[in-house]
Amino acid sequence: MAWNEPGGGNKGDKDPWGNRDDQGPPDLDEVFRKIQRRLGSLFGGKGGGGGPIGGGTPSINGGVIAIILLVLVGLWAAAGVYQLDAKERAVVLRFGKSTGDLGMPGLHWRAPIIEQVLIVNATEVKSHLHEAEMLTEDENIVKIRLTVQYVIGNSEDYLLRVKDPDISLAHATESALRHVVGGTEMHEVLTEGRALLASEVKTRIEIYMNNYRTGISVTQVNIDDTAPPDAVQAAFDDVTKALEDEQRLRNEADAYANQVVPEARGGAQKQLEEAEGYRQRVISMATGEADRFSMLYEQYKLAPEVTRERIYLDTIESVMSQSTKVLIDVEGGNNMLYLPLDKIMGNRQESTVDQSRSSALDDRVNDAARERQRRADNRRERR
Repeated sequence: MAWNEPGGGNKGDKDPWGNRDDQGPPDLDEVFRKIQRRLGSLFGGKGGGGGPIGGGTPSINGGVIAIILLVLVGLWAAAGVYQLDAKERAVVLRFGKSTGDLGMPGLHWRAPIIEQVLIVNATEVKSHLHEAEMLTEDENIVKIRLTVQYVIGNSEDYLLRVKDPDISLAHATESALRHVVGGTEMHEVLTEGRALLASEVKTRIEIYMNNYRTGISVTQVNIDDTAPPDAVQAAFDDVTKALEDEQRLRNEADAYANQVVPEARGGAQKQLEEAEGYRQRVISMATGEADRFSMLYEQYKLAPEVTRERIYLDTIESVMSQSTKVLIDVEGGNNMLYLPLDKIMGNRQESTVDQSRSSALDDRVNDAARERQRRADNRRERR
């Protein structure tokens, strides 16, 4: 039963504030004094009594204060623990002044309130997209869209040197792009000069970022698109098509030249080699004939008659071998001998009988030739 319920008995005994029925609501000063006495007894002190608030001070043990201080120090120390991933870098500020770039991953500690830690992701590749219309060297307008990829190379410079490094990168990209495009003609920007354009823009952005000490390291600049203004797009497409046709025809001409020129050079080399072979062959044949004649002359001096006869027979053989019909006039008679050499040569290949006949005929021809030569020599001697 609640202490203030009807029929609850002596309310004065159950009232936690010690009030009586005839005293009205509890006195606030009395309530606070009771709370102080109970807290004092809880921490090992004695409960003081009487007096208004502030009139008595409860005693608190020194050990309790030490415990409280230790708890506060532990909470303060635990609040300074932080962790760095392998991809993160941290800059520690002590009373607002940098103490250096901390790049070692793992657990670290800072002094709360005294030190402040700024953490950035140093390995993430960030991108900045830039689009602009600008004037080229030949006073034409082009639209360019490029992407700058970068990482944080120096976290201390990135966090402390410049207020907003990303905005500085955007301004540097605009300045570098306008400087490079302003010194390049339009057809180079739109066609084969895009790679060189990206390289020059990257170099200039790196120079600007190093001069500003933004801590940004540019890794790549990609020219995504280059186009003329929309009003002249159709005319530019015609020019581009004409350039492509010119390049195609050049490639075809080069391919044809690469095919014809080697063939012509090969043919010329072949003719030169054939001519050289013919020259060597003629020289060798002439040299051989001269040597043969010299040797024949030596033999002729030793045996003129035999050598002359042999030369005559060899000559007749070489002449008659080119003729298919031979007519022989026998001296001292009215008969003429006809020799069908073509048939004789053909028949000699067909059978051995024909070969023997042909051999006999050859012998007869040779004998007749020798006899004729002998008679001619005798007539010459009589004279």
